[in-house]
Amino acid sequence: MSQPFSVRVTVRGYETDVQGHLNQAVYINYAEHARWSLLQAAGISQARLIGRGVGPVALETTIRYKRELLAGDEVDVTCAFDWSGGKVFRILQKMTKADGTPAAEVDAVGGLLDLKARKLVADPREIFKELTTDPGLFGF
Repeated sequence: MSQPFSVRVTVRGYETDVQGHLNQAVYINYAEHARWSLLQAAGISQARLIGRGVGPVALETTIRYKRELLAGDEVDVTCAFDWSGGKVFRILQKMTKADGTPAAEVDAVGGLLDLKARKLVADPREIFKELTTDPGLFGF
């Protein structure tokens, strides 16, 4: 597994629910933001993925809520890839308040879709290795 990549996000008021908590769906947005930030830092843009004929797909997402996030809170969102072989990979993410308080954990299963065949590619790790300019961000 790779060392976690991290981005900081500030919770905006319009992202909260009637109780003042970060809305449940926004946790997925924050997780996705961290994933795309990692890809960008690794030199992989959407255009490069499309040019290679692939696109990332989410297959499963589990969120474990630890502590509430409120408007104005700063939260660090990590992203680490876990490669166990085959067509899928795991993305393990933690959301931690700036004071160190764990807020949530996101465990996702993803793959790379062959955009012509409309099927998962056999070895997504190899395609990420081919496209990245910073293999360490993926734990290679």
